[in-house]
Amino acid sequence: MLNERMVGLGSQRSVIRELFEFGKIRKAEVGEENVYDFSLGNPSVPAPEAVNETAVKLINELDPVVLHGYTSAQGDAGVRQLLAESINRRFDINCTADQLYVTVGAAAALCCCLTAVCNPGDEVVVFAPFFPEYKVFIESAGAVMRMIPADIEAFQIDFAAFEAAINEKTKAVIVNSPNNPSGAVYSEETIKKLSAILSAKSAEYGEPIYLITDEPYREISFKNTVVPYVPKYYDNTLVCYSWSKSLSLPGERLGYVLVPEKVEDRALVYAAVAGAGRSLGYVNAPGLFQRVCAMCADLTSDISIYETNKEILVKGLREMGYHVVEPGGTFYMFPRTLIEDDIAFCEKAKDFNLLIVPGSGFGCPGHFRISYCVQTEMVERSLAAFQQLADFYKKN
Repeated sequence: MLNERMVGLGSQRSVIRELFEFGKIRKAEVGEENVYDFSLGNPSVPAPEAVNETAVKLINELDPVVLHGYTSAQGDAGVRQLLAESINRRFDINCTADQLYVTVGAAAALCCCLTAVCNPGDEVVVFAPFFPEYKVFIESAGAVMRMIPADIEAFQIDFAAFEAAINEKTKAVIVNSPNNPSGAVYSEETIKKLSAILSAKSAEYGEPIYLITDEPYREISFKNTVVPYVPKYYDNTLVCYSWSKSLSLPGERLGYVLVPEKVEDRALVYAAVAGAGRSLGYVNAPGLFQRVCAMCADLTSDISIYETNKEILVKGLREMGYHVVEPGGTFYMFPRTLIEDDIAFCEKAKDFNLLIVPGSGFGCPGHFRISYCVQTEMVERSLAAFQQLADFYKKN
């Protein structure tokens, strides 16, 4: 008999992917220029030219047997050294190569961390709105997800609800800042308060509660928004990173886990992460792009385009009567729907060829996600469709 849970996961796409597939069909019917597809978080700006140049240089100059051969399971030693040096330069911490485990993107990094620290029945806390795949990752690690409802005024943390949810089964907390889907950036005050609570609860229960940071959007922040580096505030932090968004390389699937030096029993935790990678089949991330990402680790794509798109949408939607919490980063925003039923609202949006994702899938009904990593010209043209959607509800 098959694993029914796996059959279910494989038989049904996520809501986001379903909408993306609908968009392809709709574009074929009415023309791509007439569909405003805000479904998928696929970067619309190219990778820095240095990324392509580095890849070509490696292909031309490195021995193909080495370039395309296996690396160490945890990543090439030279790659990890370059990454450690980059992290130390940017965040002023004492990171070494032996604290890094190179992964197949942030998803693999999260799965390695969750599998490493969780035992069956443990609980992992997430804060709504959250990336829907967290539930899949947590349950695959044998744990139970505990969701903290959203603070919909600022998308920071509802600390009263958080403290009430922590118990002796709490093994880890996941934070995603800058956040998908809200675009919110947790302030230093929020991180400090979160760290203090976790430190106190860890002491109360006699073992660490791990803070797992999911950071693929770290470099995409706007204006003077500061993204706190969590390991500087809380010792038992595991960092999950990806170059999918910062270097516009989602299809290359490269990231890492960092187990900082202050993590309690750091060597054992690192061994558990490595063991999880082995168990899940995630050893030896793609060798070429290990080297490319390490050599380009200090670079970012041109995020100014995302900020331009954000400014157009925030101004335009607010003038139409939508309630929008302005994003501090990412290329997402999470306005409130104009009716209580966000799923019905997003279905109606399709009548105007607007493809937006219901907030219910992110644990936050009554909202919708706009993924504005698209061409600015499309953002500008989409405003008329958002206006038509608003007018429909004003009349009805």
